[in-house]
Amino acid sequence: MPTYEYQCDACNKGFIREQRITEKPVKKCPHCGKMKARRMISGGDFILKGGGWYSDLYSSTPKGSSKKDTGSSSGGSDD
Repeated sequence: MPTYEYQCDACNKGFIREQRITEKPVKKCPHCGKMKARRMISGGDFILKGGGWYSDLYSSTPKGSSKKDTGSSSGGSDD
């Protein structure tokens, strides 16, 4: 659900609301109770969730790389 920022023209306080896109903007200020609240234009929220993608848009495991153990990291003989 989108988060919208509001500013009251009467008391000059700001507040945020999570609302559906289809809902009408809030008019009543929760701080002073006057019908002077207006929706502000602000940057949107961008949240990446899960382990599939990094913020630079590259996959966490490269396509085509295998997870096989090649044995080269274990060294060799038991002394």
